[in-house]
Amino acid sequence: MEVQFVADYFGLGSPPISDRGGRTTFEWLAGEFFLIQRFTVDNPAAPSGIAIIGPAEAAETLSQHYYDSRGVARSYQMSLNDGVWQLWREAPGFWQRYTGVFSDDGRTIKGAWEGSADGSQWKHDFELNYIKVD
Repeated sequence: MEVQFVADYFGLGSPPISDRGGRTTFEWLAGEFFLIQRFTVDNPAAPSGIAIIGPAEAAETLSQHYYDSRGVARSYQMSLNDGVWQLWREAPGFWQRYTGVFSDDGRTIKGAWEGSADGSQWKHDFELNYIKVD
């Protein structure tokens, strides 16, 4: 993983961060109905965690249940269409969305998270890219 945070993201006076200090793996749960995403991050300011991806009630979407080392648990809707990975959640006062675009060779996903208080005005949160390593 590669992440980029702007200056002051982690508090007033914190420097900008560009870091490749993380790893994400994907593996099927036995039966291959659910996909497990595990992520570890070297930077102590960012969380490590796990997500379970599977079918959602809406036929054209998936759901992702997210849990991290801060004790945060969230549910997202998710789609994978035409080389674009999207995650989103609509929670009162804290809407989020991620859009990542797969490279033509499928080795990278370049994306960013955004946040909104009400779902109408969105603000860039941070960049999160995935780079496949062999």
